[in-house]
Amino acid sequence: MRGSDMEKYVGSAKRSVVINTNIETVWKKLSKITKLDWLEEQKSSKFLSQKKYGVGAIRLISFEDGSDVEEHIVDWFPKKSFSYIAITGLPLLAYLATISMERTGNGKVKVTWQSYFVSDKKKKEFLEFSKFLNQFYSKSLHNLKSDIQRN
Repeated sequence: MRGSDMEKYVGSAKRSVVINTNIETVWKKLSKITKLDWLEEQKSSKFLSQKKYGVGAIRLISFEDGSDVEEHIVDWFPKKSFSYIAITGLPLLAYLATISMERTGNGKVKVTWQSYFVSDKKKKEFLEFSKFLNQFYSKSLHNLKSDIQRN
């Protein structure tokens, strides 16, 4: 079967958390794109580029399961959002994610992590990955909230 004949599955994931802090604190934490102590099951991360912030920065994240995911920053709006694409390491044809933040009032910030992805895996594998991704976002955002509110 040629690649173009294979069925493709398109999905998205979106999770949010409200953190009792200010936007500057959230941005300071999230903009350090290789300081990912809040990221669920992250073992290590490092830069693959000379650039450390903004569009063109590249990071490699190693996970406890042995997988390595290379990500490229493709959009960067300080104290608002950044977007990245995964180049390698995921069971997907394409993956684009955005982490955004907005003030909600009462000294709180809503952080939203959302993504769009495409797969040519079997439907069951695709649905399992979609479920995993939503759980991964939820756990990681909870870690982020706990980490920020603890400090």
